[in-house]
Amino acid sequence: MKSIGRKSLVDAAITELREEIAAGRWEVGEKIPSESRLAEALGVSRLSVREAVRALVHTGLLTTRQGDGTYVTATDEAAVAFRRKLESVAERDVEEVRRGLDLVAARIAATRRTEQDLTTLQNILMRRQEAFDNGELEKFADADVEFHLSVARATQNELLHSLYVTLSEALRETVLADHMEHSTTDAHHALLRAIEAGDPAAADAAALTIIEA
Repeated sequence: MKSIGRKSLVDAAITELREEIAAGRWEVGEKIPSESRLAEALGVSRLSVREAVRALVHTGLLTTRQGDGTYVTATDEAAVAFRRKLESVAERDVEEVRRGLDLVAARIAATRRTEQDLTTLQNILMRRQEAFDNGELEKFADADVEFHLSVARATQNELLHSLYVTLSEALRETVLADHMEHSTTDAHHALLRAIEAGDPAAADAAALTIIEA
């Protein structure tokens, strides 16, 4: 962590702390150092640190627990803002956007996937099926979401993957609400085969089957 010059004050402290968080200096869920330690490391007063922390709490990167300390809750302010927006929009709107992303991701993944992507998708489908067979709803939902996130990752498109990550919690809630009544196992395997074969049209069709189930 860099020491801050006297004239920088709170704004520079905010910038430095934001950069430390974005760089993974403290992981999400981790407690950051005390005000006194941060003040010493940055070369500013505790008051400046307190104001900087307060600003980052407001953006959603940090949260303060009374009598305990301050913890990292996110590393990306844009993602925080987007999640807050999701809380105020209609469930239908979220579902329509997610479905659109599913189709785009399936088609692009079929042309860009790597061998490692295929291995990852195969392993996830195995865990998904095992959870379904054992009636383990939470594990099934986790595996289902992970599969679709991995399809998005296989596009090698960071923006598309990031958008899908932001919507992943909404997807998980949808899967949990379904109570595994529609496992769409065949369609998921069809999607994997299409991606493996490098067939965008088949991947698009398989993704549409999953969406409409």
